[in-house]
Amino acid sequence: MGPFALFGVWLIMFAETGLLVGFFLPGDSLLFLAGVASSEVAQEIVGTKIPLIGLLIGAPIFAIIGAQLGHFLGAKYGRRLFEQQNSRLFRKLFKPEYVDKAEYYFNKFGPAKAVVLARFIPIVRTVLNPVAGILEMPARQFLVWNIIGGILWTDGIILVGHFLAKQILESIGAENIDRYILPVVLLIVLISLTPIFIEVFKNLRQRKRLQAEDRTKANV
Repeated sequence: MGPFALFGVWLIMFAETGLLVGFFLPGDSLLFLAGVASSEVAQEIVGTKIPLIGLLIGAPIFAIIGAQLGHFLGAKYGRRLFEQQNSRLFRKLFKPEYVDKAEYYFNKFGPAKAVVLARFIPIVRTVLNPVAGILEMPARQFLVWNIIGGILWTDGIILVGHFLAKQILESIGAENIDRYILPVVLLIVLISLTPIFIEVFKNLRQRKRLQAEDRTKANV
C-alpha cells in the first residue's frame, strides 16, 4: 500500500496547488500524516509505511508543478479563470473574497514573500498562484519563490510528522493505538478543514438572512 499512498500524496499536492477545485483539500494534515507514515513506528501507528525519500522529493516537486500551473492559468485567462469553474462544489464553497484575500497578501508582503507565506495558509495557497499570474508576476520570478515555498512547506511538515511519530506512539501507548489513532487523524483533518467549515457556516447564515429580508419585503 506504501507506493499507492505515496502516489496519492503527490496527486493531492498537485491538485491543491494547481487546480482551483482542490482548494478544500487538507494539505497540511495530509503532509503531517504522511510524515508519520514514513517513520520507524509507521506500521504501529497507521498500518503502512511510505518511503521518506519519496515524500521529501516527490511532494515538493508536485506542489511546485501545481503552483506553476496555477500561475500559468492565471496569466493566460485572467479573472475569467475564477468565473468559468463548473464544479458544483466549487461554486458552492468558493467565494470572491478568497481572491481579494490572496491579492491582499500579495500587495502587503510583496510578490516574493507572499508566494512563500501563502503555502502555509489554507485556501490562499491555492488561490494566490493564479492571482500572481493575473497580477503579472514574471513566471521566472514566481518559479524561484515557488520552489523555496514548496520545499519549506511540504518537507517541513513531513519532517515534523516523521520526527514526532515516536513521541506520539509513546504518549498514546502501543496497546492504545487502535483506540486513539482514528480520533487523532480525524482531529488533524478537522483542524485543517476548519476554514472551509467556517465559510460554509457563514454562507448558510448569509443565505438565511437574505431569505428573511426577502420575506420581510414581500410582506410589506
